[in-house]
Amino acid sequence: MEFLHQLSLRNPELYYFGWICILGAVTTLFLTFITDTEVLGINAYFKPFKFFLSSVIFLWSIAWFMHYLPNQKIVTIYSWFTILVFVFELGWIVYQASKGTTSHFNRDNAFHSMMWTLMGAAISLMTLFTLYIGILFYTNEFPQLSSSYLWGIRLGIMLFVIFAFEGALMGSRLAHTIGAPDGGEGIPILNWSRNYGDLRIAHFVGMHALQALPLSGAFFIKSTVGIFIISGLYAGLALYVLVRALNGLPLIR
Repeated sequence: MEFLHQLSLRNPELYYFGWICILGAVTTLFLTFITDTEVLGINAYFKPFKFFLSSVIFLWSIAWFMHYLPNQKIVTIYSWFTILVFVFELGWIVYQASKGTTSHFNRDNAFHSMMWTLMGAAISLMTLFTLYIGILFYTNEFPQLSSSYLWGIRLGIMLFVIFAFEGALMGSRLAHTIGAPDGGEGIPILNWSRNYGDLRIAHFVGMHALQALPLSGAFFIKSTVGIFIISGLYAGLALYVLVRALNGLPLIR
């Protein structure tokens, strides 16, 4: 595919690490079929599978956009820092799955508490670094990009950062479900709760603005006003599902 070829030229570090994550996704998906270890009522390896898959989407998206930045030195630093964070986060998630226990919100003992704190610190630093990358799209000029595409990138990164930090709501509660304990089967694939509020939904929707808004600006919306309207509607959707979750209501039953 031309996209993959161009991506390998734009950011080889994140391109090849993305393939490692794809391998991780395939491996953990396979493990869901051959193991019966469960965490919170579902196969232990399903969570690592989802995290590997979402990591690829994020890594390849931000890699594509950062090619436009004039300061490629900062891009290289960001890329390697992000790889280190993801190696730590994904490695811990897989390790805990292999032990049949949770990686997130786990404060069962001093070691687990320390690892949970380190996870939060690492992902927070990476998110702040991503915010800085987003700011660079405001402080530099990009005459080669259409206005709608550029604003799609700018607003997509900003919404990504905002709803990445929405994860702090889950962290502060040590849970993602509102109205019941975490666990049990939910919506297929995504596993969002069918019966209670689930903070993961807004986290998911908001962070995927990183893909939805630039794609809209590049292919579907050809005006700056249009991309602002779409961005406002998208932010409204993410806020709606957040408020719904905070009120203990599921997205669908």
